[in-house]
Amino acid sequence: MAKSKKNSELVHIGNILNNVLKTCRSDCDEELSKVWSLWESAVGDVIAKNTKPEAFKGKLLLVLVNSHPWMHQLQFLKKDIINKVNQALGKELVQDIKFKIGPV
Repeated sequence: MAKSKKNSELVHIGNILNNVLKTCRSDCDEELSKVWSLWESAVGDVIAKNTKPEAFKGKLLLVLVNSHPWMHQLQFLKKDIINKVNQALGKELVQDIKFKIGPV
């Protein structure tokens, strides 16, 4: 059975996932997905090393944190983080953040 040229080309999984997500998500969700690429520049190196954005539920951003002390500290910084992320996105898309202990 001969393979077509189209099927033999390698495609990065990120391109496939982005195309699939575009078919089932709204434009707002697509803009929110940019958080992963801008997280470190928005929150800074120290916070980024101890956290990782994980998911969205509407305009709620779920962020994984590597320890309870960090989670406690980030509660005090939540408003600043929301402002920095929204500023980096260029729109007010994140209204709240929920921190959860998990692998970073």
